[in-house]
Amino acid sequence: MKIGFLSQPISGHLNPMTALARKLQSRGHEVVFISVLDGESIIRGAGLDFVPFCEQEYPLGSATRSWGGVSKMHGLDVAQFTVHNVLPGLIAAGLEHLEKKIVETGVEALVIDTIYFYLELVPMHLGIPFVHIWNILHVDFSGATPPSFFNWPHEVSPEALARNKEGARQLGIAWKPIAEAAAGYAEKNGLKIDWSDYGYTASKLAIISQTPKEFDFPGSPWPPQFHYAGPLHEEGGRAPIDFPWEKLDGKPLIYASLGTLVNGLEHIYRTILAAVAPLSDVQLVISVGRNLDLEELGKIPSNTVVVRSAPQLELLKRASLCITHAGLNTALEALAQGVPLVAIPIGYEQPGVAARIAHHGVGEFVEVDDLTVEGLSELIDRVRNNPSYRDKALYFQDVIAKTNGPETAADVIERVFEVNRGVDVPELIASQSER
Repeated sequence: MKIGFLSQPISGHLNPMTALARKLQSRGHEVVFISVLDGESIIRGAGLDFVPFCEQEYPLGSATRSWGGVSKMHGLDVAQFTVHNVLPGLIAAGLEHLEKKIVETGVEALVIDTIYFYLELVPMHLGIPFVHIWNILHVDFSGATPPSFFNWPHEVSPEALARNKEGARQLGIAWKPIAEAAAGYAEKNGLKIDWSDYGYTASKLAIISQTPKEFDFPGSPWPPQFHYAGPLHEEGGRAPIDFPWEKLDGKPLIYASLGTLVNGLEHIYRTILAAVAPLSDVQLVISVGRNLDLEELGKIPSNTVVVRSAPQLELLKRASLCITHAGLNTALEALAQGVPLVAIPIGYEQPGVAARIAHHGVGEFVEVDDLTVEGLSELIDRVRNNPSYRDKALYFQDVIAKTNGPETAADVIERVFEVNRGVDVPELIASQSER
């Protein structure tokens, strides 16, 4: 079967999507990855066929610059900027050009990054099957659990449920520009969409989350086609990253990273450096990305190695603690190695990941606005020296190994695509929405 993949052109989405694409390719399917030019290096580096689109609207480097606008933001400002300044353009361009690429490539089915909002309108119009992948922590709009853009604990009191529903309502209002970017395509092609129903265009065949069920809050009323798969990562498939391995001194390793997008707040790095500097019995490796002037870090402690980018999976295998922005990929990659976490959520769904880290006892978190050297030092000490955090992380290591995310997701995709070949997708969506 010829399967097309669509992903936002950023590493936190491309890495899990290419891992899944490689798994399907290894099972004998022909896979093509349709992307703007900024995704090419990661896609080709994973050994996948790359098909460019939207080249005029998004020449090489332009999508990366668009996303770069969030690097020094935090909180809900990150999401607000993204839905107003980044996503509408990508969505509008994608809707304009995707149909032609599907026809040219002969793609029979699509696997779509959920956050590439409303590109599913194209396969709906063409009548070809598609599934959705939650690369970020999925968002519960029902109110049964806190929407993942908030760090609220899981509670079931009437007050907590009302709070959750209000948070979901606020997110719906904030995401209005995304729907507006897609409305023209839907109207032009006669697709009747209930824009007030955030799940209306979601795949009725399969919605796959790379969050393990055990790591989620309980109680979300997911539809029957929703599947927990576990993290979509693999040992191979990523371009090698140079790292000064000779600088590691054999002491217990603390690995710190704030990801690749909202990673330009220098005071967070300075706080991490200051909190770890007095710990003579550990070594810190901190990855700072490309959105920071290294001079802003000040004097680097002797027990610290600073790099722009790091081979994260390899370092986590050696780590005793991970300090993270609570990005889902980093959190799950750490837990896959049994490494506990100290989280500093910055934006997007990271507060929801941090809340689950605390809920399941695999670490602790502190908000950016509450971050101090003393407070972070206390959390690092607590997680390092209380064996319960490590024990809980080792439990999730076992869970993740058993679920085998890429295999589980590939099984679901093969099953639903084979069963639903030639399905009338708009008719299916309409019939299931009436239930």
